[in-house]
Amino acid sequence: MCGICGVVNFSVAEPVARELIEKMSDAQSHRGPDDFGYFIDRNAGLGHRRLSIIDLSGGRQPIYNEDESVAVVFNGEIYNYAELTAKLSAQGHQFLTRSDTETIVHSYEQYGDDCVRDFRGMFAFAIWDRRKRRLFIARDRLGIKPLYYYAGPGFLAFASEIKALLQHPGVPREIDLQSLDLYLALRYVPGPKTIFKGIFKLQPGHAMSLDASGLHIRKYWDLEYSETPRSDAAAIEEFQALFEESVRLRLIAEVPLGVFLSGGLDSSAALAMMSRINGRKRIKTFSVGYEASGPSGSEAADSNEFSFAREAASHFGAEHHEYRLTHSEFRESAALMAYHLDEPLADPSCLPLYYISKLARNHITVVLSGEGADEILGGYNLYQRLMAIERLRGKIGPIAGLARASAGLPWSERMRSYVDRIGAPLEEHYRGVVKGIGAGTRLKLIGDDRFQRSEARLDEVFAPYFSHTQNTSVLNRMLYADARVWLPENLLLKADKMTMATGVELRVPFLDHKLVEFAATLPDSMKIRGGSGKWLLRNAMGNELPPAILNRTKKGFPSPTASWLRLELRDFVRDTLLASGSASTTFFSRQAVEEVVKRHEEKKAPGYQEVWSLMVFELWHRQFILQPEHRHKACAYESVAATT
Repeated sequence: MCGICGVVNFSVAEPVARELIEKMSDAQSHRGPDDFGYFIDRNAGLGHRRLSIIDLSGGRQPIYNEDESVAVVFNGEIYNYAELTAKLSAQGHQFLTRSDTETIVHSYEQYGDDCVRDFRGMFAFAIWDRRKRRLFIARDRLGIKPLYYYAGPGFLAFASEIKALLQHPGVPREIDLQSLDLYLALRYVPGPKTIFKGIFKLQPGHAMSLDASGLHIRKYWDLEYSETPRSDAAAIEEFQALFEESVRLRLIAEVPLGVFLSGGLDSSAALAMMSRINGRKRIKTFSVGYEASGPSGSEAADSNEFSFAREAASHFGAEHHEYRLTHSEFRESAALMAYHLDEPLADPSCLPLYYISKLARNHITVVLSGEGADEILGGYNLYQRLMAIERLRGKIGPIAGLARASAGLPWSERMRSYVDRIGAPLEEHYRGVVKGIGAGTRLKLIGDDRFQRSEARLDEVFAPYFSHTQNTSVLNRMLYADARVWLPENLLLKADKMTMATGVELRVPFLDHKLVEFAATLPDSMKIRGGSGKWLLRNAMGNELPPAILNRTKKGFPSPTASWLRLELRDFVRDTLLASGSASTTFFSRQAVEEVVKRHEEKKAPGYQEVWSLMVFELWHRQFILQPEHRHKACAYESVAATT
């Protein structure tokens, strides 16, 4: 796992300064603490920071082809590189290293831009073709690895993290107001935009090229849903084979590996398969919980799931490690979290993920986790609720005017949301498995004009995904929308940023694209059956996992964040959001912000998500938008957290 960056000036006569590439690379040095490398070819420059995983001695980047006319910098893993290397060698290509990175160079030589179709893994890479004076960039199919870019006047800059782009003097630090309003609605910014004006994400399954004819972006992969008839037994057998193959590929490394273990079905399944493959080798597992200050039955005390993780670890004879996060650490590292995320992402599980990664780094370099199983196999309870609503709509006929007719009724925001869903087709209201700030509160925060524009933009973001799946089931339509928006923009982004902040490589076996494509051919009944999601996974792992883990009710990732923000960190919330000149009271109505804070303190619905969303924006704004002298002060939390 690594960090990449680069600049191409549109004018061949305008050279790229090595010092600029070094600054961009150094800004993401946490992604690659083991080594670095640079490449300058007149108007083009590439930079790389390396976390050594494969070919520890010979995989230094950039890596070149035989005559050094093609150079690549690469972040990620190509798991099938050995197979591709053998094939390319037979076609006459000469390999000088054992690195999977070199496979990319020779595949590009052999197949051009279509080389990405052969890669099985997670990746974001950039190739500079000296002869053609051409840049080619690609991102993996599911968006496991990030890639940002800025096309400015006379240049293109790209990097694994936004903070690297901001080292370029031509890249402005300006907020895109529309993206900010979308963040309020979703708790993250949907691609291809970012919170920064002019900075974009290369979308998952897309490639980009830059040459004399201009900048071109194309989609090279998409997920298609079509049921393939098969028996339960055949589906279970095929899933087991694909999952075992996926885990086996993700054990390729020359450094120690482990598993993030919550004690839930997904991470326990990854541990089970890893144990089967490793045989007698003892696996290191890692869990995170909370230092509960409240009595038994309180939010803080009930947030720990150590008992389930311990049971799974014990069952497989794992070497288990735990970390307990305190509210003081939560406060001290909140600004550091905002720094590493690059843009606002209001998921409080970012902080425990950071701390469990720090713990793991003391023992291993590569870790497997269970991300993605819910999004491909229907694991969230929300899916079943919305499927029931859609069945209800089908029985009682058109009720599109229900929400409008009930507009004057004194219902809670939660009830209003439910009525809106009953009164409109799925594509008009489904925006993912995690809710942002409700419409009523957003209207108060940003006013009617901004609110209406953001609602229209939300429709534009999600419409293509629902259009793509208009002929498939309600469940698959939700799964696809989540796979294309929520998964890369929230779940995978936080996973990448928080693990790479500590120099740990995270691998996600449920998101092997062959496994994902297989899941897309399953009928709904093999995903949800008997009131439970992930039916196929439960049955495929039925002989591997303890019954308590196998039949456990999904809880998500519980945390005491709500309790902490209301009690122990109450002053932290007020000092952050209600301070004179705060960003929250600059971009939003101060009165509405005060109402959000008061409602949370009084433990009234809709809950702490509103407060945390505003807090994350405020901390991010201090890090990235304020003048440097203020930004350094805001980073005081980072220096404190770095010593813990």
